[in-house]
Amino acid sequence: MKKNFPAFCLVLFLVFITSIAFAQNFLEIKEKATRGDAEAQFKLGRMYDRGTGVKQDFSQAKFWWEKAAAQGYVDAQYNLGCMYDQGEGVKQDFAKAVFWWEKAAAQGDAEAQFNLGNMYDRGTGVKQDFSQAKFWWEKAAAQGLAQAPFNLGNMYYRGTGVKQDFSQAKFWWEKAAAHGDVKAQYNLGNMYARGEGIKQDFAQAKFWWEKAAAQGDAEAQFNLGIMYARGEGVKQDFSQAKFWWEKAAAQGLAKAKEMLNKLKSN
Repeated sequence: MKKNFPAFCLVLFLVFITSIAFAQNFLEIKEKATRGDAEAQFKLGRMYDRGTGVKQDFSQAKFWWEKAAAQGYVDAQYNLGCMYDQGEGVKQDFAKAVFWWEKAAAQGDAEAQFNLGNMYDRGTGVKQDFSQAKFWWEKAAAQGLAQAPFNLGNMYYRGTGVKQDFSQAKFWWEKAAAHGDVKAQYNLGNMYARGEGIKQDFAQAKFWWEKAAAQGDAEAQFNLGIMYARGEGVKQDFSQAKFWWEKAAAQGLAKAKEMLNKLKSN
């Protein structure tokens, strides 16, 4: 009778084979990187950054990404911006983060464009400039990055750096909401409920709050409870009000707990 190969031996064998494969892959990539291959330089930097097949070393990650970035490798430029923004393996330096993100953004990197918009909006590493924030967010939004149209909607809703325009706020929030942005969905519900720049429409408010509530937004859940309690755009239904307030209360929303207590006392 053949003896069964012990399970732990099999695991050790697989670990050994995997380590050999990682080592071989690392050497191949390093050889290409040393010869000046930009993609290999980027991959090698990523290996050092994550500690994949090699001891984690942020200084080496930076070294190789700088080589790739100097050759115009956009992902390396973006990652260097992140390193300086977060102070990961380097001294935090927002100006250098902007420097590298500008290079990546100029090549069409949507995340870099979005990040630059944030930097100009906050005045972080650059002089605050809402027109530049808008410029970069519009670039990112054109590539389908959901966070960018949400921020543009906020600009128009508040009139930050632009003339206040509820129709433009709605336009941008609808784009973000279509990508599943929960805050955009919640905000659209508010606009329809209040009739801000649009005809008041409780059915549409309910539609958007339900989308946000399904993603766990406690404020949207609370508002749906209010709708059912008052019978606004829906048939008055206290069991439904209780249902939504319980969901919001389970997330710690104090005002939802207060409404549940009032229900019990009535």
